Amino acid sequence: MRTNPAPTLRAALYMRVSTGRQAEHDLSIPDQRGQLASWCRAKGHEVVAEFVEPGASGTDDRRPAFQRMIERACDGERALDLIVVHSYSRFFREAFEQEFYFRKLAKHGVKVVSITQPVGDETEPVQAMMRKVIALFDEYQSKENAKHVIRSMKENARQGFWNGAICPLGYKLVDAEKRGVKTKRRLAIDPVDAETVRLIFKLYQFGDGRSGALGVKEIVKWLNSRGYRTRGGTTFGVGYLHRTLTNTVYRGEWKFNRVSKSKGRNSEDDVVTVSVPAIVEPATFESVQRLLHARSPKVVAPRVTTGPTLLTGLAVCATCRGGMMLRTGTSKNGRVYRYYTCSTCATKGKAVCKGRSIAMDRLDNLVTDHLKERLFQPERLAQLLGALAARRAEKAQSVSGRIMALQREIADSEDKLKRLYRLVEDGLTEMDEVLKDRLNALKAERDRTKAALDRAKEQASPAIRIDPGLIEQFGRTMRENFSTGPVPFRKAYLQALVDEIEVDDKRIRIKGSKDVLEKAVLAAQSGQSGCSQMSTRWRARRDSNS
Repeated sequence: MRTNPAPTLRAALYMRVSTGRQAEHDLSIPDQRGQLASWCRAKGHEVVAEFVEPGASGTDDRRPAFQRMIERACDGERALDLIVVHSYSRFFREAFEQEFYFRKLAKHGVKVVSITQPVGDETEPVQAMMRKVIALFDEYQSKENAKHVIRSMKENARQGFWNGAICPLGYKLVDAEKRGVKTKRRLAIDPVDAETVRLIFKLYQFGDGRSGALGVKEIVKWLNSRGYRTRGGTTFGVGYLHRTLTNTVYRGEWKFNRVSKSKGRNSEDDVVTVSVPAIVEPATFESVQRLLHARSPKVVAPRVTTGPTLLTGLAVCATCRGGMMLRTGTSKNGRVYRYYTCSTCATKGKAVCKGRSIAMDRLDNLVTDHLKERLFQPERLAQLLGALAARRAEKAQSVSGRIMALQREIADSEDKLKRLYRLVEDGLTEMDEVLKDRLNALKAERDRTKAALDRAKEQASPAIRIDPGLIEQFGRTMRENFSTGPVPFRKAYLQALVDEIEVDDKRIRIKGSKDVLEKAVLAAQSGQSGCSQMSTRWRARRDSNS
């Protein structure tokens, strides 16, 4: 009796390695292809397609070639009968996901076959169970490998070596040492790109000298329009720039293992902090972080910092401390009036606050004219900064006295310890429990005094002398900036220098900070044009400034 030959099955070959480095330098992909093709020839199957994944993890389905293969197998055209893999781990290393795709393919008449792990006819329960056990072992092995790899990478980071990712803008990788066939590399500052990083921080703090401090989006536009590019040669984007401003590596702290694919953000215990060369000063970095928080839309509404109304977020009602909001009205002849009014009165009624209103142009002009004609005059600036310098000198004198007293206490403790040690060395006394307690007490007292001395030295600040010519230049620049330019730029200068504008019935009080003025004057010396908020009021005489 003559039997019909078995029908030829159409097979797709799926090959995968986990990393791009393996794809470039390893022989795994060619070896998989050769073994899979030989197996198909031996079985009489026709190879109709190949899908190669050159560097993708098998723990999830975010793999382009894998998705194209699944789409082809399930598109309803019945183009495939088999998907052939070297081992089931090449298809998936996660048991649940593997079972999901096995069942999905089975509904379309497609079977997945491993040439090195044959389990036979899966219609038999024991064969299906064997394949699932293999999948569980593959998943376990993947997780164990990941655990050992991350442990090795953390130790590599602790030793100060880079772990292979693309290094941040402003840095380059240099060979540090050779261990066997592997070359260990460290981060070093790239002089060219480091200047771009410093420029980004300067623009966010102070602007470019012709504008106020720039926001993230404006910095992106500024850099791209002037030909600046990222390390990869692409234009800057908002996300890239924000990550640059918040990356602790620029203050000298590289944090490794902050995020993992499975757990998301890791705990601080899992993060390795490595000291690297800093590109920006720690104080500058912290100042930018405070500004980012203060300008966040979650903290301050965007209209306050970028809106077209000059005094939004600064003007407050003197009675209830509520913000002054913009309202409009139209006269009979169609003229539109804009004025600031107390938001508490407008939203809650006169029972809560009697409220007050003032024409927008009038209040804007009162504030800017006063700043130009009084605050930014050289004589007034010198007077305010002189008072700040005098108060700072008085504080420095008291801190200096405290430092000298602590140094005397430390010297006294050291002297007492030396005398006790000498008595023991000369055999004049024995090291009994009483003497041990006395020595420990003296050491503890000395250590406490040293800690207090360190804190006192941190509080000490060097004297700052500002040249009168610099004050004159700063005043002239600020008068020009407040007189011309679009509202957002003038608003940026105003918000940098002024804390609050208190609107009363007969007086307008402008409150600011002497420290801010001093920082702004010093920043002007280096071509910068802004400052950060501090606390000391420059309304020194408590007058109206109106």
